[in-house]
Amino acid sequence: MAKTLVIGANGTVGSELVRLLTGRGHDVFKATSRPATSANDVQVNLASGAGLAQAFKGVEQVFLLTPPGFAKQDDLLIPAIDAARAQGVKKLVLMTAMGANADEAAPLRRAEVHLLRSGLTWNILRPNWFMQNFNTFWIQGILEHGKIFLPVGTAKGSFIDARDIAAVAAQLLSSDALNNQEFDLTGSVALDHDAVAAVLSKATGKAIAFQDIAPEVLRGGLLQAGLPADYAAFLLLILGYFKAGYAERTTDAVQSILGRAPRTLEQYAHDYRAAWASAK
Repeated sequence: MAKTLVIGANGTVGSELVRLLTGRGHDVFKATSRPATSANDVQVNLASGAGLAQAFKGVEQVFLLTPPGFAKQDDLLIPAIDAARAQGVKKLVLMTAMGANADEAAPLRRAEVHLLRSGLTWNILRPNWFMQNFNTFWIQGILEHGKIFLPVGTAKGSFIDARDIAAVAAQLLSSDALNNQEFDLTGSVALDHDAVAAVLSKATGKAIAFQDIAPEVLRGGLLQAGLPADYAAFLLLILGYFKAGYAERTTDAVQSILGRAPRTLEQYAHDYRAAWASAK
């Protein structure tokens, strides 16, 4: 099978993608910001570009995303796309976010357009909000107060399990049948955060609720947690889009590519219930 480089290999999507590709017989190389600890590890700093050229040498295809914490994602992704092309990479699967193509001036959209014009064989994946955000980014409020604190009101989102995103990427990197196509990835249904809290409560036996908060309250928490101010502003911007209803749409992309329905929030909550075991 192909020599495949996974950038962000220790992340939520990347770690599962590495597992799936390895199981399919790919020669998988793992690119992360951490020092290499095995022969198949490659240290890459997308922010500085350090390690990019070396990482792409001899690689046939790449899975690329930008790590969290950066609001100007094109500054990281475009040089990576150029380095891949320069080193002879044949195919690149880029993960951005649902809605990235709504504004041609948006950083993620600029990266998408750059890939489309690169001459590489490509796929673009635009997932909706991850279910796994509830056991990572939003977990502190759940553990300390039994609440999901977000400024989204009663708006709904068609949350997707990151494992399904990885499964889609693995399929695209294992076949040329869907080359040069873009896919918006969602779950099967849209739920508001009260419904999410109810599902988490049932799975854990804990009383978990949703509390709507002002954007500035979240901003303060994000800055206190050490996030850069521009990235905090970016998160508030896209949460504003969520509140406006743009995350409610569903697609059949996961079903059509994988031949099965996306995982449900109930499945996710059951599988990750240990994450919230210490919730008050």
